[in-house]
Amino acid sequence: MKAQYGVAIDQYGQRFYFGEHCRKDLMDQIGRKRAAKMYIDKKDGSTVQIGYIIGGHWLTVYAPVEVPQ
Repeated sequence: MKAQYGVAIDQYGQRFYFGEHCRKDLMDQIGRKRAAKMYIDKKDGSTVQIGYIIGGHWLTVYAPVEVPQ
């Protein structure tokens, strides 16, 4: 059986995999203690959170993917 992880990709195409606690796991990997939420505007004028900004990495978070162990 394969473990479930999520993936976040930064503006340079670097991938970061995380477990159950997305924000905490990403901050630990990058070595920072603060994260800002990253939003995108929708066509109807509302905003949606799509990821985090952590230490110069603009991370877009994607749905969980299966990663072979």
